[in-house]
Amino acid sequence: MADSEMKSLTGDARIRRVCFSKVSSTLDKSVGKKFLIDGNPDTCWTSQQGLPQYIHFTFDSPVVPKTISITFQGGFVGTRCTIDVVPMLAEAEPKLQTLTHIFPEDVNRKQTFELPDCTATEQLKIVFETSSDLFGRVTIYDLQVDGFHA
Repeated sequence: MADSEMKSLTGDARIRRVCFSKVSSTLDKSVGKKFLIDGNPDTCWTSQQGLPQYIHFTFDSPVVPKTISITFQGGFVGTRCTIDVVPMLAEAEPKLQTLTHIFPEDVNRKQTFELPDCTATEQLKIVFETSSDLFGRVTIYDLQVDGFHA
């Protein structure tokens, strides 16, 4: 039975311990993946150049994601993103399936995107297909996935 209260699946300190993230690349250690969900507005993750870039979350128990909130650095925004999940009711060999596409604006403010209903998943991947940066870099100051534990 799912929790009835929506919670942060990435930003809450209690849950962060049970969430593992993998990124496509990191420019250097000072802008590493640990800064994606640390809640500090002064730290960020920056990818190396080239597209696509991605962030892949693996949760230790099934979740139902409902929203994604992202604060980019203007000029380094993933302007077309695919949101992929692995449905819990997947075949013998689970595969990522596209849940939706989002189109962030090239701005510095927090942007929140509602996700369509989906079955429970233990994985969520955000793929940045295009970037406002000519070299394909993406910089994120804060990323939060909210939803329910299944």
